[in-house]
Amino acid sequence: MTSMGKTRRTMSAGLVGAALALTLAVPARAGETPTAATGDGSTTTTAGQLARTTALQPAPAAALQPSPAADRQPPPTTALQPPPAAVLRPEPTADHRRTPSLGWRPTPTGTDARFRGLAAVDRRTAWAAGSRGTVLRTTDGGRSWRNVSPPGAEGLEFRDVEAFDARRAVVLAIGEGEASRVLRTEDGGATWTESFRNTDPRAFYDCLTFFDHRNGLAMSDPVDGKYRILSTRDGGRSWRVLPNAGMPDALPGEAGFAASGQCLVSAGPRDVWLATGGAATARVLHSADRGLNWTVAASPIPAGDPARGVFGLAFRDRAHGIAVGGDYRKDQPSPEAAAVTADGGRTWRPSAAPPPAYRSGVAWLPYGRTSALAVGPTGTDLTTDGGRTWRTVDTGSYDTVDCTPDGSCWASGEQGRVANLVRLRT
Repeated sequence: MTSMGKTRRTMSAGLVGAALALTLAVPARAGETPTAATGDGSTTTTAGQLARTTALQPAPAAALQPSPAADRQPPPTTALQPPPAAVLRPEPTADHRRTPSLGWRPTPTGTDARFRGLAAVDRRTAWAAGSRGTVLRTTDGGRSWRNVSPPGAEGLEFRDVEAFDARRAVVLAIGEGEASRVLRTEDGGATWTESFRNTDPRAFYDCLTFFDHRNGLAMSDPVDGKYRILSTRDGGRSWRVLPNAGMPDALPGEAGFAASGQCLVSAGPRDVWLATGGAATARVLHSADRGLNWTVAASPIPAGDPARGVFGLAFRDRAHGIAVGGDYRKDQPSPEAAAVTADGGRTWRPSAAPPPAYRSGVAWLPYGRTSALAVGPTGTDLTTDGGRTWRTVDTGSYDTVDCTPDGSCWASGEQGRVANLVRLRT
């Protein structure tokens, strides 16, 4: 999920980019012990019910208890102090000089909420939205986080957040009927205004995206056989349901997955894509006019079950995109968990060497044009060839990932995890 109002510009490699070239030929090594996603073991009869199950059921009791001291988020480390997260380390150079490496650095959030919503603004500023109505904000690169949750939101499940800057953000709460809501802040979370509350019991909103600081969309699972699209033209202050005449019919059992805030994504001023699952085929819908008219294409990502489909999308421009997903159940394989397109989503082809398991989030790296990260409950994978091949670089559990134009990448997930990608010295 990309933050709102980002402008495309030429970037230097920056802190993380300098490390990338030194890591490409290095085989992945084991990192921290893989952590299975919590609250994701249910099976249901439709993808919509699956989304409801993973969205509204609280995490297991163990997941809601404070973590043991050994598992608590550590304070940030310096570049010369390797963090406890798995780190990709390059082979020693011939003259044994210290060389850089990449790794996730956990940040101290002070909560065990699960953050499936993430909006990275820049190196210093990021927002995270998650379970039990929790919203956090940092303005110092993750060294500290402020709890800016809306008052009385404890019963809501926030699954997406889009941020303009350090003061303005929009969050989406998911669920059936009135559980689906949109809230907006203009003062860094000091106060919030509810700008939309769903009153149709048949609707279930999953994701939102913005083209710029004024124009945005949110999507609901099918109502009367078609996906429902909500539109704003004033930065999320007001919303209206768009006509569905240009929306293709949904397949039986088809719906979106509220797993990472990336089932609805945009690139440029007018293009938007919608990811689906749960039906016989996992599909990607595309609109070139801000949600009025849509085309649809099949993807090679596994489908045919309520737990399978496309969970996350990322487009670096209006032509080149990556889709990730698979089967979210931890005891089920996901042999084709990624696919790529070079024609704006008209056609998709499977990755030749995909991630080894289900992945829920994906983001293009902010330097170069062929590198991206995919995350899921069993690890993080890196591609340097536009999504054709992937290799695992971290085995920590994360649900979503976001990168910024100024060279920073962030990831978030269960047990209060929010981390940023850093260069370390070995």
